Amino acid sequence: MRSKTAATLLAASITAVTLIAMSAAPARAAPVVVLAAAASLNEVITNITVWIGGLLGGLATLLLTVGGVRYLLANSDPAEIMKAKETLKYAAIGYGVAILAPVLLTVLNGFVK
Repeated sequence: MRSKTAATLLAASITAVTLIAMSAAPARAAPVVVLAAAASLNEVITNITVWIGGLLGGLATLLLTVGGVRYLLANSDPAEIMKAKETLKYAAIGYGVAILAPVLLTVLNGFVK
């Protein structure tokens, strides 16, 4: 049972890291982007939503990877397994916050208008 869980966690971690690495465009192939001032408050809030969601998603993926590796390397030590499970729990919370970031900023946008 433990080896199946460990293999699943490792596969999920490797898949997440691979997807993030593949989604990053190489610097030499990136087009030159001219930054312009935001036209409205809605545009600023939308930009903040995108940035926060991306940062939180990346951080949660990093925590998922660290938690999976810690779980694999725990070697049946109950204290290490608990630390790994806590890290995985924090990764799940991070994904939840990343998913809710647009909702929170939409609510904020409603207060500002």
